[in-house]
Amino acid sequence: MVADPALRDVYVPHAYPEQQADLGEITMNYAEAGEPDKPAVLLIPEQTGSWWGYEETMRLLAEDFHVYAVDLRGQGRSSWTPKRYSFDNFGNDLVRFIALVVKRPVVVAGNSSGGVLAAWLSAYSMPGQVRGALCEDARFFSSELVTTCGHSIRQAAGPLFELFRTYLGDQWNVGDWEGYCRAAAASSSQVARYFAEDEIPQHMQEYDPEWARVFWEGTVGMHLPHERMLSQVKTPILLTQHMRGIDPDTGNLIGALSDEQAARARQLMESAGVKVDYESAPDAVHIMHQFDPPRYVKIFTRWAATLAA
Repeated sequence: MVADPALRDVYVPHAYPEQQADLGEITMNYAEAGEPDKPAVLLIPEQTGSWWGYEETMRLLAEDFHVYAVDLRGQGRSSWTPKRYSFDNFGNDLVRFIALVVKRPVVVAGNSSGGVLAAWLSAYSMPGQVRGALCEDARFFSSELVTTCGHSIRQAAGPLFELFRTYLGDQWNVGDWEGYCRAAAASSSQVARYFAEDEIPQHMQEYDPEWARVFWEGTVGMHLPHERMLSQVKTPILLTQHMRGIDPDTGNLIGALSDEQAARARQLMESAGVKVDYESAPDAVHIMHQFDPPRYVKIFTRWAATLAA
C-alpha cells in the first residue's frame, strides 16, 4: 500500500456523493442526505471508520433530518496529518465544520471514539452549535492511557492498536498486513483475534494507522481527561452501551466500556446539570449504526424527539 495519502488509489464509490470542506489545516470529506428544512444531524464514525459506515442509517434518518456524515482527519478521504492526531484537534475540526458547513444548531451522534467526540462537542463547542449528543457505545475512560475509572486503553482495545502500530506503521510505512494477521491470530486479546482477515478491509485501506499509535501511547488524549470533560457537558446526552464483558483469561475489557465506566460517565454528566438518558443494549454489536441501522435509527429518533427545538 502507498504510504503517501496524496498518492493512494484505494477508494470505491458509495451511495451518496462525497464533498469536501476546507477547514484550514485539513480538508474534511463528508456526505449529506435529507432536506435542508429539516433538523440537522452530524454523524461521527468510530476509529478505522468512514462516513459510508452510516449509509443505510443516513437513508433512514433522511426522512426526518438533514444528515451530515464525515470522515475525521486520518480516515476516509479527509486529510492525513502526521503528528497531529488528538481528540482536541478532531473536536476542533468538527467545530469548524459545524460553523462553515452546517451553519446552524445540530444534533451530534458518534460511535466509539466518535462517541467521545460527541461528548467533547457537548462540552467544548461554540455556544449554540450543539442541541444534543448521542454517544453510541462511547469509549469513556477505556480510551485513556491513565484513567480514573476501570480499564485503561491497554486493558481494552489497546493490544489491537499496538499491532496496528507495529505491523502497519504510521501512514502505512511498514504495511505488513500478513505479519499483522499472524500476530493478531496468536494474540491473547480477543479483540485482536477478531480483526485478523486475509484481505485488507476497505475501511482499513482508508485509515492512517498513526491513529492506533497515539491511542496506544496515550498522546491522543494528553490534554483531555475524561473525568473533566464529562463534568463539563452542556447539552442533553444519550449514552448507549452495547455488548460488554471481561475476558476470563486476561481480565481485559471486552467491549467499549464496562458497567462501572458507564455509570461513572452518567454520574459526571448529570453533575453538570444536563439531562442524561441511557440505553443498555448488551445484545448489540459495537457499531450498531452500521450493522443494525433500523434499531439505531429508532433509538436515535425517539431520543431526538425529546430535545428542545
